[in-house]
Amino acid sequence: MSTIQPLIPAEADPAIARILDAVRGKLGMLPNLIATLAHAPAALNAYLGLSEMLAGGRLTARQREIVALAVAQANACEYCLSAHTQLARHAGLDDDQIRDAREARGGTTLDAAIARYAAQLARQRGRLSPGELQSLRRQGLDDTLLVEVIAHVVLNQLTNFTNHVAGTEVDFPAVGV
Repeated sequence: MSTIQPLIPAEADPAIARILDAVRGKLGMLPNLIATLAHAPAALNAYLGLSEMLAGGRLTARQREIVALAVAQANACEYCLSAHTQLARHAGLDDDQIRDAREARGGTTLDAAIARYAAQLARQRGRLSPGELQSLRRQGLDDTLLVEVIAHVVLNQLTNFTNHVAGTEVDFPAVGV
């Protein structure tokens, strides 16, 4: 049950309504999560801005979805698991690769390291041992990727936590936690 209802675009401030219309135009729908974030324009703009900036980083669209799935699973966020399962398919992941990401595994050494690292960051609140970091480095995560994955985890934590607090209704094909 929703505890924070998605903002209705027609009732939004005109600037926010334009942003919501732009999201709808880009995605072909207005996800309930985005309409929920719109209650706090600073949060919505921060989410959209960080998401756009990170899309220009080194992680591929596939790897970004691996992070999102690993974090959503670690946080048991049904909304994000459902949304990112669909987005992962659009990014080229098949059902086995989606399952692997949710289980903090991957088909390549680098994808597995990214998935495991993202899940560890979420579960361990960013506290990794020097040995864990050395292992990740041996598997292809240099300092740039280590920091970039942190940023993606933070972005996904924002959506996971928002969905938990708001009880956001899943508006993507639902998948179990």
